[in-house]
Amino acid sequence: QVQLVESGGGLVQAGGSLRLSCAASGRTFSNYVLGWFRQAPGKEREFVAGISRDSSRTYYTDSVKGRFTISRDNAKNMVYLQMNSLKPEDTAVYYCAADRTHSIIIVPRVGSYDYWGQGTQVTVSS
Repeated sequence: QVQLVESGGGLVQAGGSLRLSCAASGRTFSNYVLGWFRQAPGKEREFVAGISRDSSRTYYTDSVKGRFTISRDNAKNMVYLQMNSLKPEDTAVYYCAADRTHSIIIVPRVGSYDYWGQGTQVTVSS
């Protein structure tokens, strides 16, 4: 089992940057595919980015490609989401999540992830 705690959210102007961090507990952190999701008010939670166990593969939803970068440090039990060129439509609560089933394949679906953090708010003003 793994526990996840996000940090790094906040208020930023359009065009700005934020770096989200997610700290994980547990000795088997490297056994999980990790993902970032977000949920805006009145909308369903959606996949943003994912990274394989060994960082060999990443996957992004189309709306963030070229602007967001996911990375992980298995030695530190950390996963990050660097967000650049932020837009008002990026405003949401951002969650990190862990998938214990897959290793290389990144599944962009909420139901594929077993563990979730509590979320961190990102607000982008226009």
